[in-house]
Amino acid sequence: MKFKTALFDFDGVIVDTEPIYDIFWNEAGERYETGIENFAAVIKGTTLPYIMDKYFSDRTDEFRQMVIKESTEYESTMPLPAMPGSMEFLHLLKKQGVQIGLVTSSDDLKVKRAFKLHHLENMFDTIVTADRITKGKPDPMCYLLAANDLNVSPADCIVFEDSFAGIQAGTDAGMRVIGLSTTNPEETLKNKVYEVIPNFVQITFEDYLRW
Repeated sequence: MKFKTALFDFDGVIVDTEPIYDIFWNEAGERYETGIENFAAVIKGTTLPYIMDKYFSDRTDEFRQMVIKESTEYESTMPLPAMPGSMEFLHLLKKQGVQIGLVTSSDDLKVKRAFKLHHLENMFDTIVTADRITKGKPDPMCYLLAANDLNVSPADCIVFEDSFAGIQAGTDAGMRVIGLSTTNPEETLKNKVYEVIPNFVQITFEDYLRW
């Protein structure tokens, strides 16, 4: 039996970084005077260039460079705790011979640091970071690129996502999306995904085959 390919988002799926990000971006949103309440929730799942274009295009270049520098410095030291059950689930799929890809709005630097911390160096068959794409989530480009890398059809991919932007990207790529209610409540995800799970604790290979 040929297994479907598993494509994983990173923040809020493999690592439990969303609450840590929220603290930074909500505080930054106020400090940068965006006028947007709960700024962290609004930008969730999107890339830094997208945030710059959409929310800071009217600011000076100097200001934009400051925002990029602050968020990059924060990312370089922030903790990257594993999402409950995520490492076990990745190893389980790998052991069963499932192709695995990482598709994230984060950049190479942060992903490399996480790989070192969690010993994930040889886990993924392809990696798509913000550095490889010109259009970030909710655009499906990143997921289509991962399928192309692995020479599989989008219909043969299962996507694990937590953010609305990511779910949209996976869906528009023509893939089946499993939503994690780690960032948004289950009720808000239910009608957008194939199934909602709280995290990877107690998720079995039988569950994967069912999906």
